[in-house]
Amino acid sequence: MGKVIIKKSSLSISENGLEKKSSAKRLEVLKTYKIYIGGQFPRTESGRYYIPTNAAGKKLANVCLSSRKDFRDAVVAARGAVSGWSGRAAFNRSQILYRMAEMLEGRKAQFIDELIQQDSSKAKAEKEVNLAIDRLIYYAGWCDKFQQLFSSVNPVASSHFNFSVPEPTGVVSIIAPQSDLPAGRQDSLLGLVSVIAPVIAGGNTCLLLASETKPLCAVTFAEVLNSSDLPGGVVNILTGKASELASWFVEHMDVNATIYCENNSEIKKMMRERSAVNLKRITFYDKINWYTNEGQSPYFIMDTQEIKTTWHPIENIAGAGGSY
Repeated sequence: MGKVIIKKSSLSISENGLEKKSSAKRLEVLKTYKIYIGGQFPRTESGRYYIPTNAAGKKLANVCLSSRKDFRDAVVAARGAVSGWSGRAAFNRSQILYRMAEMLEGRKAQFIDELIQQDSSKAKAEKEVNLAIDRLIYYAGWCDKFQQLFSSVNPVASSHFNFSVPEPTGVVSIIAPQSDLPAGRQDSLLGLVSVIAPVIAGGNTCLLLASETKPLCAVTFAEVLNSSDLPGGVVNILTGKASELASWFVEHMDVNATIYCENNSEIKKMMRERSAVNLKRITFYDKINWYTNEGQSPYFIMDTQEIKTTWHPIENIAGAGGSY
């Protein structure tokens, strides 16, 4: 039999617990960047991953390479959450968006660090995070007001009370800003928040494909959503390649609308053609500067709303021609 050698531990026990004697370097616990579906953080069904790098060639993380199956799971989760989320009081949705802003504020340092890892300067990273927080506050304020602005009572030539109100479209698929922008600007966080906030403020649910090259903030933002009282399935975040998933985002028959934030002419053409199969609404946000007031408006909420018009008959009282 071989000898059993017992080595003394390099740790000593103190009143406060375990302390290291030697100067051995502690291994850092690296974050696992998973996808976010139905309020949970699963790994991709395919088991695939990719490694994005920054401008210096430094590897950022192992990031899930989402598959068509992951996309279908996200659609199922989003569809299951539609009735509950759209049925909530607008004021309650406003409270949840405000809570999201609070959680983002509390984790500001983490987001700034991730943006810096993705080639942003500290000043630009701080500006982007602050704008993202302010954008959530902006749409929190509009949750219970946009219907007042865009509803109408319509004159009709009959004994009816006729009115029109906006209602949520349903499930919205989003391909978030993917590429770098001029002057070193990036939208990996701000662009993400700017497209999600108006969609859910209007009572829709969504599934989103994050930036392929700068995905870190998207996964961390999912953690913000998970701690903000937002019901599971209202927002689902995937990471991966737009070239692989774009066709499914627009073709799936249980997706009611699609938002595309890039300027790839081939993908835009494909989306226009394939959306005709189920008359899906397609919206392009490829020319919007999210850093200005152009990047926030109640009209972004209306991009994923349908107008419902109701004809309510008016009775005549006692045959005297009176009405109410």
